Amino acid sequence: MPRGMGRGYGRPRYGFYPFGSTYGLIDLLFLIGILYFLFKLFVVALPYALGLAALLVLRSFLRPRPWWGPF
Repeated sequence: MPRGMGRGYGRPRYGFYPFGSTYGLIDLLFLIGILYFLFKLFVVALPYALGLAALLVLRSFLRPRPWWGPF
């Protein structure tokens, strides 16, 4: 038997349909759930990030700086 036969190399290809089967639909649902979770996480974390940035800017304005050097 030639090398590679019996491993599926001689089968005809019918195209690539990633979401065309039951497992593909489950994968699609998982992807939608992950994206929804990341969106909600971003919405919750955005006010905290903006508040932290505002506090850092306020601190930089209130901090006394020497007139020499970059710091």
